[in-house]
Amino acid sequence: MSDDSAHLTAADLEFLARPLHGFLSVAGATQPPQPRPVWFEATTDGTIQLFTEPDSLKVRRLRRDPRASIVVAAPVGELERWVSISGHTTIETDGAHDLCSRLAPRYWDLGEQSRADTLAEILAGDLLRVVIHPEKVHRYAL
Repeated sequence: MSDDSAHLTAADLEFLARPLHGFLSVAGATQPPQPRPVWFEATTDGTIQLFTEPDSLKVRRLRRDPRASIVVAAPVGELERWVSISGHTTIETDGAHDLCSRLAPRYWDLGEQSRADTLAEILAGDLLRVVIHPEKVHRYAL
């Protein structure tokens, strides 16, 4: 079943809480979208947030044009299901390190020393938080 709206549903939030990669696309002027896998968090207020380095290409593009979308799909072996969220973004200077710290154990086994060391390196650097404010939400689930 496919459905469209401007808001995330409780079922969307439950699905998006899983350790799945989101594929982020940002507006790129004359360049076609080039989705990149990202760690993300769906918030209770219905936004999607992720962290990134301040000098990343996505930040430079979002400063020119704040439109973005993210697609999250169920892995192979499960019934087909996906959620696609598009909207304008804000770039926030606060909360990125906390977000990274929350997301890391969702995606990595931090008992593995190399992962813990990599996380420490990430947290030692500058980070920004990108927030997607949904304007359109498309979903599909069998």
